[in-house]
Formats: sequence, C-alpha cells, structure tokens
Amino acid sequence: MVFDAIDKRLLEYIQQDSKQTNKELSNKLNLSVTAVYERIKKLEREGFIDGYIALVNKEKVQKNFIVFCHIKLVQHSQDYVFSFEKQVAKLNEVLECYHLSGDYDYLLKVLVKDMAAFRDFMVKKLTTINHIGSTHSMFVINEVKHTTVINI
Repeated sequence: MVFDAIDKRLLEYIQQDSKQTNKELSNKLNLSVTAVYERIKKLEREGFIDGYIALVNKEKVQKNFIVFCHIKLVQHSQDYVFSFEKQVAKLNEVLECYHLSGDYDYLLKVLVKDMAAFRDFMVKKLTTINHIGSTHSMFVINEVKHTTVINI
C-alpha cells in the first residue's frame, strides 16, 4: 500500500475528531467524498486505524483519581510473567500496563474514584495477584497533558 501525504493528513484529522463526516473531511482535503471514504476504508483494511472510541470525561463518571503503580515480580520466569500479565489484563481499574526495563518490571495506570477506592483495589485485587514482590504507587496531582493523538 502507498501511504501518502493525504493519508497522513486524513489520519491527523480523524484522530482529532473521528465523528467528522466524510463531507467535512473531503472539504479539508480537497477530495471527493467517495475518495475520502475509499481512503478511510483502505487505512482500516491495512491496519493504520485500529478502531474508533469515545473519550469519556473522567470527572463526570467520578473516576478521576489517577495512580501509577510500579510492580516488581519476585522472579522473572516466563510462567510468572505470563501469569501476571493475564491476571492484570482482567482488572477494569487498570487502563494501561507496560512491561519495563529497569528497577521495576511493570508500570500500571490505574483509574478509580478516590483514595479509598484505590486502597480497595490494592487490597482486594492487585495484591491478590501471584508473584508480585513489591509495589510502589504515585498519585497524580494534576494532569498537565493528555492526548490520544499520535503525531505522524
């Protein structure tokens, strides 16, 4: 597939607002509505677009307490790694999980209502996962920048 400058601009526009109509996009790109539609379908088919989502206001749903948790496993065997990843993937409070190099093995981004909800999450869910050696949590004071747009 040829990925050109128009495809790049199209992806930028879709990332900013995926609810734009093909007509609106065609006006911005100086293309026909059909051409925009075909390019979007091509980008979806080729895996450039994974899906479409709605960004929910955390405050409106009372889930605006963000915590980053460093996790250290007791050992780094394949079984422990796979077991931890499988179990943490099931936790709804965990928005993101990254396997890291360095002092800690994993970084989790956790979203809950408040400190009490985080304590409940830690005691009843996270610490029940096997093979966790230690955790270190940091609480967000202020979200300075949050974006889902990838600069292409």
